[in-house]
Amino acid sequence: MEVNPNSQQSTGSSVAPNALGNVQRPGEYLRQIRVSQNRDLDSVAADLKMQVKTLTALEHDDYKALPEATFIKGYYRSYAKYLNVDATAIIQRFDEIYQNDTGLLPNHALNNSPIKIMGKLPGSNSERNRKWLKRGLIALVAIVLIILVVTGIQKWSSKKTASTEAKPQQSDVQVLSMNDGVNTQTGDELVLNFNEPTSVKIVDGTGKVLATGRQSSTLTLHGSSPFQIRLDDAKAVSLSLNNEQISLSPYTVNGKAEFRLSR
Repeated sequence: MEVNPNSQQSTGSSVAPNALGNVQRPGEYLRQIRVSQNRDLDSVAADLKMQVKTLTALEHDDYKALPEATFIKGYYRSYAKYLNVDATAIIQRFDEIYQNDTGLLPNHALNNSPIKIMGKLPGSNSERNRKWLKRGLIALVAIVLIILVVTGIQKWSSKKTASTEAKPQQSDVQVLSMNDGVNTQTGDELVLNFNEPTSVKIVDGTGKVLATGRQSSTLTLHGSSPFQIRLDDAKAVSLSLNNEQISLSPYTVNGKAEFRLSR
């Protein structure tokens, strides 16, 4: 008699086979192992976190009642590990009989599987708009911050430059008057008014230096004439001797004036 290798061989024996028989089906083999270990079907299903109907279909090799081949192989491996048997021969036998039972390859794609591989869902227009709006706001805030930083640096630099330029002018403007308290002395009175700072040097007839250096405010001096006067910028100075205004034009050459003045 010819034996069909795909037919279910049920021995009804509780004695566990040493290995998977040449014509034995994987589910029947695992069922015999379970029975020989006195394991209840419900308890095994609970331990494997598998439905009883799924475990029953697995033991009866009812592949049409089970999901794709990939999942069935996973069930077999879990069941074999649970019963402490080698799953290699079980998976090999499953690959041999699965196509004959279902007409499908054991490694076919999951076209009809209840678990679908989901593609990337396109976002809605409103969601994309919100993303672009958020990016635009971030860019706008960054631009505003950059403008504020640049403006602050420019203002700070301008203030520093102005302060640097102002300090030398103030430090250069000085009066080195040699006639302390001469306002009460007798003699000729020489008054110089400045519309901008300039350097001066004034020596009276006795050779006494009355003033030297840069000056920017009114300067009143007393001494004996004739006065030796030098002005670096004659246009910046108006001069009077004993309340008589003196024109500096006749003494000015290239903007400078150097002359002797007597009453």
